[in-house]
Amino acid sequence: MNSTEIHESFIQLQTWLSGEVIGQPVLIQRLLIALLADGHLLVEGVPGVAKTRAINSLAKGISGNFHRIQFTPDLLPSDVTGSDVYHPEDGSFSFSAGPIFHNLVLADEINRAPAKVQSALLEAMAERQISVGLKTYPLPDIFMVMATQNPLEQEGTYPLPEAQLDRFLMKVRVGYPDVAAEREILKLARAEAGNKQRAVPQPMSDDDLLQARAAVLAVHMADPIEEYIVQLTMATREPQHYSEELAGWIEVGVSPRASIALDRCSRALAWLNRRDYVTPDDVQQVIFDVYRHRLILTFEAEANGINADAVIEQLLEQVPVA
Repeated sequence: MNSTEIHESFIQLQTWLSGEVIGQPVLIQRLLIALLADGHLLVEGVPGVAKTRAINSLAKGISGNFHRIQFTPDLLPSDVTGSDVYHPEDGSFSFSAGPIFHNLVLADEINRAPAKVQSALLEAMAERQISVGLKTYPLPDIFMVMATQNPLEQEGTYPLPEAQLDRFLMKVRVGYPDVAAEREILKLARAEAGNKQRAVPQPMSDDDLLQARAAVLAVHMADPIEEYIVQLTMATREPQHYSEELAGWIEVGVSPRASIALDRCSRALAWLNRRDYVTPDDVQQVIFDVYRHRLILTFEAEANGINADAVIEQLLEQVPVA
């Protein structure tokens, strides 16, 4: 495919996904942005709002293989990575790959697994490889983890450490669909119960996806927009230069990974919107998902009901567009 055909294929994929996952346009868009930006997604939402369906449908649209891992307190690292299998007949070992060796992996309720399991997933996300014994095994070129968290039930969960949260490109909050979407969901469920499946578009190959990523990296970002991203990041580290209120809310600012993620996500959003250049609006649309899981707020902010989104809103008001 040429660049125009690849772009049109992505738009068709987005349209098809919108019909498969009704009422969640932000989740669909963020999934595609994460795929284009070669990153991972953390999704927080109540059960039943089509989180699993979204990534499963995406796998069908890109000819990728998909696997769901249900994270539980008794899960072992080898249940994710795989393990060496002993063959008693000749005393040899062979590696049996685990579910992490898929293109798209759903880590369902990731915060229900203990730290050892999360550390195994961290290596896969950060290094695109896993280690078993003395050997290291590379993961597929097209590899994305979508992890989910239930915001309601926190008993018996293991909060993700900051180092692991930072590895997620974005954290997306998924809410309920509106009234019109709820009606469409009922129609879709009845149609599927009657085996009336919607036609799947021509799946995109790995080469097509790699070309799309190259096209996203080629999207023009003017120096003032790049400076805007840098200043937004610096404002989280030195909030006292902008207002005492911000300084009282932010304990720890975002890392350089946040700047990289904001750059890549802004380019991907511009490309999806049929533009070959980034605007300040692109940055402002994705910054909440890029920053909200990376900011560490003060006790005073949390005690007063100030969340990360409120802090980001203040950042956008305080930091001028370059």
